[in-house]
Amino acid sequence: MAADLKSDTRQLAALASGARLSKPQLLGLVLALAGAAALPWFITDYRTFQFTLALIYAIAVLGLNILTGYNGQFSLGHGAFYAIGAYTAAIMMEQGGMAYYWTIPAAGAVCMVAGFLFGLPALRLEGLYLALATFALSVATPQLLKYDPISPWTGGVQGVTIIKPDPPFGLPISQDRWLYYFTLAVMIVMFICAWNLLRGRTGRALKAIRDNPIAASAMGVNTALYKSLTFGVSALYTGVAGALGAIAVQFVAPDTFNFFLSVTFLVGVVIGGLASIPGAVFGGLVIVFIPNVAEQVSKAAPWAIYGVFLILFMYFMPTGIWGFIRLLYARFTRGRRAGSGPRASPTETAVTNAKRRSA
Repeated sequence: MAADLKSDTRQLAALASGARLSKPQLLGLVLALAGAAALPWFITDYRTFQFTLALIYAIAVLGLNILTGYNGQFSLGHGAFYAIGAYTAAIMMEQGGMAYYWTIPAAGAVCMVAGFLFGLPALRLEGLYLALATFALSVATPQLLKYDPISPWTGGVQGVTIIKPDPPFGLPISQDRWLYYFTLAVMIVMFICAWNLLRGRTGRALKAIRDNPIAASAMGVNTALYKSLTFGVSALYTGVAGALGAIAVQFVAPDTFNFFLSVTFLVGVVIGGLASIPGAVFGGLVIVFIPNVAEQVSKAAPWAIYGVFLILFMYFMPTGIWGFIRLLYARFTRGRRAGSGPRASPTETAVTNAKRRSA
């Protein structure tokens, strides 16, 4: 039993690390991307719109996962950064006449600055105190967006309506399909950037701060700088998701970015899998589709069914969906190795070869 547990742990560590992907993992990634590219051609435009939202939420969940899962900072305010990104895109498109694709990096930059500045005073806060501070940010943001002096830009309580972009170069596809592919491309870029960030020195520093900040500081890690930068990068990802969400939905209003949105992101992080990049995709899918399934099960009490689903997820998949998949993969590969018989050690192989040569 102990040997099985150690084998599972080694497999999980190898999958979670920044090591080069094995052939089965690379094949699975290629098949997943191929399936994602072909998906819009087999479903309706409405379903395509739903999957676009799932990809958008996956980016936001990944941003929160970088902060919470990898750095250990608890946030209940990422709905505010999502709102800032959405309003940045809406104002640039409606007031400034900017093309939609230029609003994506702009929203990310604005949210990164906002997240970094918010992270500076939050350095002295940890655990529940940091959660309370971010909760205050999430509650205050919708009210600030209704503030009269800035209502000419934000639209006040009525919000801002924007036009859904058409496919470029006269491509013969619908607007929803084009936005799906555009969002998919942005998501792939963001995920690759996160993978490169977390697999190297920066990722090791973030995990060290999460596990033991005193030991990390003693090893020379600038904990204050890394915590603030992590807040900024996390907000950048959420802001990009907010801009994409505004473009997809074509409307932004203060009341759509309430505290429940921040809780929804946190649910996506936990259900998808803490400290896992692929888990963000499953988190985005859960955010979009589980409430719809709950409503189909019971129109009278959909949120009660939703709560039951969450309890079942936590009971049967305590490490999240991606953690459950990794566990199955580890057990499958260990079983294949056990079925192929024990391998000879390098010393035994050398002795055998020497005997064959002497014979």
